[in-house]
Amino acid sequence: MLDTFFIKSLKTPLRLMAMGLNKVGVKANWITLLGFFIGILVLPALYFGNTVLALVFIVINRVLDGLDGAVARVQGPTDLGGYLDITLDFIFYSAVIFGFALMNPIENALAASFLIFSFMGTGSSFLAFAIMAEKRKIERLEYGNKSLYFLGGLAEGAETIAFLVLICLLPAHFSLLAYVFGGICWITTATRIYAGYRTLG
Repeated sequence: MLDTFFIKSLKTPLRLMAMGLNKVGVKANWITLLGFFIGILVLPALYFGNTVLALVFIVINRVLDGLDGAVARVQGPTDLGGYLDITLDFIFYSAVIFGFALMNPIENALAASFLIFSFMGTGSSFLAFAIMAEKRKIERLEYGNKSLYFLGGLAEGAETIAFLVLICLLPAHFSLLAYVFGGICWITTATRIYAGYRTLG
């Protein structure tokens, strides 16, 4: 829901950083992989109950996720880059939730399972439509030059990041927050399916 606003706001500073990295030969895919390996460190951090350290890894991962796209736009987007970006993003998001289940299995496991189940809805509705949009040459220009068609919704990247930050700041309320955000994800899935039905039907 808020992605277009943040994309426009961060476009200039990210482009300036991307141009600097491009000059020294840094490739977009290197940034994608570095961001993922840093982000996946949330698993041991959360396993040991260190939500502050987990939050640091989340922030670094998300900054690098924005930066790799900016570098890709300077160097020219590639199919491999788009594939790595979306695949590793979904693994990262689920890893954070799984980490909270590891941290407190008795209290968090069921809520974490529900939220990952909800992510399947948002992820599949997003990716399935992207395939059909590519087939029909449908574009979504307000998201900029992307490798995949971005079908919006109530829970997009910005809202997901805000949620990840919130559960790190309020870990004792993880279950409640997970159920609430899971519900928002299902509203997003329903609206995407409806939009897909209207567009493709």
